[in-house]
Amino acid sequence: MSITAKNISKHFGATLALDNVSLDVTDGHLVALVGPSGSGKTTLLRILAGLENADRDSGSIHFHDEEVTHASVRDRRVGMVFQHYALFRHMTVAKNIAFGLRVRRRSERPSKAEIDQRVEELLGLVQLEGYGNRLPGQLSGGQRQRVALARALAVQPRILLLDEPFGALDAKVRKDLRRWLRQFHEQIGLTTVFVTHDQEEALELADEVVVMRNAAIEQVGSPQEVFDYPESPFVIEFMGNVNQVTHGLHNLPVQGEDALYVRPHDIEILDAKAEPTGIEARVQHIFSAGSVGRVSLARTSTNEIFEAEVPRSELDRLALQPGQTVGLRFRHIRLFKKDAAGKQSLVETDAAEAIGAGK
Repeated sequence: MSITAKNISKHFGATLALDNVSLDVTDGHLVALVGPSGSGKTTLLRILAGLENADRDSGSIHFHDEEVTHASVRDRRVGMVFQHYALFRHMTVAKNIAFGLRVRRRSERPSKAEIDQRVEELLGLVQLEGYGNRLPGQLSGGQRQRVALARALAVQPRILLLDEPFGALDAKVRKDLRRWLRQFHEQIGLTTVFVTHDQEEALELADEVVVMRNAAIEQVGSPQEVFDYPESPFVIEFMGNVNQVTHGLHNLPVQGEDALYVRPHDIEILDAKAEPTGIEARVQHIFSAGSVGRVSLARTSTNEIFEAEVPRSELDRLALQPGQTVGLRFRHIRLFKKDAAGKQSLVETDAAEAIGAGK
């Protein structure tokens, strides 16, 4: 079931939450809405669900070829999962999952046997077989979130909407559960839109990433497109760690409103004596825990601080020490220049241009 939202605006009093936003979601895709607090991502999700209404005479929403702009939540047949589970604490897992089916009008309600069968199928689908008689308080956070997902799926929704589904979980459980959700989505193939503030989560999970800022969509693309080809300085800064080169390079100066960036993994650390053509820098701190080491460096000529990410094997070979002088080579940089319309646009720059000669 595809989703098409066109020219959606939303005000809360004098506050603009969505500014003429349009979005297309392909049937069967898992799409992430990501952005800072107040960017409009949750408001957009709630309008898709029918929990909020767009401004009067503001655009339209279609599920495939059916207009649902003014349809109720029930008629839209959307499954919703929230950050804090919203499970009924006094009900068993099985009764929580079955709730949406049991409260249907009598003419639409399945039989008890059909409901019980559906619950058992869903318990298997979310890998919670045998947990039907437990109470939510007897489950871990990750298990409760899977119960919430099963409950949303019980009513056989056409579309699944997730609002910060892993926000209340600790880091390890988040990582495990999002890996499971990706596999789960591939299994069921249900069109899914989820809101997250976690850039890594969006890049790892989604088929398509929608970056939002100031009530508008800044960029839409695959995770690789958004990460490798950001369309604005905001996107490159928001989607992962990045260093801004504020004083330019030997043959690539920063002028006016230009913005020059290099990702930590695109910085190569050189032996300053063996390869004197690199950018000279001093080692400040070395963080060696984990599979990838992080090195904080101060550029000698400007005192700019850069962070480089180095494989542990390379870090061991370099044997760096705080205060040591090294050379830096930038394998790839991204330069944004202001165009005629006043927008800062990406200018691709290859490794040859990225090498700064001298200090």
